[in-house]
Amino acid sequence: MKWNRFTIKTKTEAEDMIICTLAEIGVEGAEIQDHQPLTEEDKAQMFVDIMPEGPADDGIAYLNFYLEEDADKESILRDVRNALEELRTFMDIGEGTIEESETEDKDWINNWKEFFHQFYVDDILIVPSWEEVKEEDKDKMILHIDPGTAFGTGMHETTQLVIRQLKKYVTRGAEILDVGTGSGILSIIGLKLGAHHAMATDIDPNAIRATDENFAINGVAGQAEVQQVNILDQDEAYRFYEKNNGKRYDVVVANILADVIIPLSGIVTPLLKEDGIFITSGIINTMEEAVKEAMLANNFEILEINHMKDWVSITAKPKR
Repeated sequence: MKWNRFTIKTKTEAEDMIICTLAEIGVEGAEIQDHQPLTEEDKAQMFVDIMPEGPADDGIAYLNFYLEEDADKESILRDVRNALEELRTFMDIGEGTIEESETEDKDWINNWKEFFHQFYVDDILIVPSWEEVKEEDKDKMILHIDPGTAFGTGMHETTQLVIRQLKKYVTRGAEILDVGTGSGILSIIGLKLGAHHAMATDIDPNAIRATDENFAINGVAGQAEVQQVNILDQDEAYRFYEKNNGKRYDVVVANILADVIIPLSGIVTPLLKEDGIFITSGIINTMEEAVKEAMLANNFEILEINHMKDWVSITAKPKR
């Protein structure tokens, strides 16, 4: 099968935001080409003695994504262009142009697996489902994750920020609501930290399938469930609330985007228990103030603000 490759020309500082946005609209398997120097953390994972000198970083990035020949190309490209223009309203994405080319017959959707290997987030070992756990690691807290076409391997800064907040705020027996679950990774970690039950939600059917599979391979299916629902849609949110008998949660976690977290902060309080905690991430640093303002306007007390590279996590609780 031939694949159509589309290349977005942008700036390096916009890479993560564009990839997250592409995932939100169902475009999967993005590939980055840039001249950013490797971090010390990157180098530590590469088993070479001497790193060759690369070209100087010019601040330009090329993001490739791939569509099958029979995909609805015009509709998808329209969504991508609209998303890029929306991003342009609050951050510099550079040219934001899209070029098309045809590629060889190759499984581009799964090709990324060659580069995704097990790794730690603090003391939590995250292992892709196609790798074996090493004997010396079997006594660790281990997550088996196959994100499929959903967002959430644990490698991204936004996910790591939330994981560290879950370690701090999840107590034994807690009830968790995971909004925009992606691969289900945050629900699974919450359960492994001692939570009693996790409710995961997403609007993407790919995420629902990936989460179900990851619940099963991590042995938590009996403590968790996943529902396809858009919490921001008033009718869907009401049906969700009724279906779950008005249940409230000790922790609501939302690792999405600022444009979703802002309206979510206005409707999430009825889903939180009296002392419930609202953990958010996926916030690019240029949107930090806007999210803080929304939280305060919706009667939240901000408990913590944490940063990792260009990303922000805000943890809050409603003022009662």
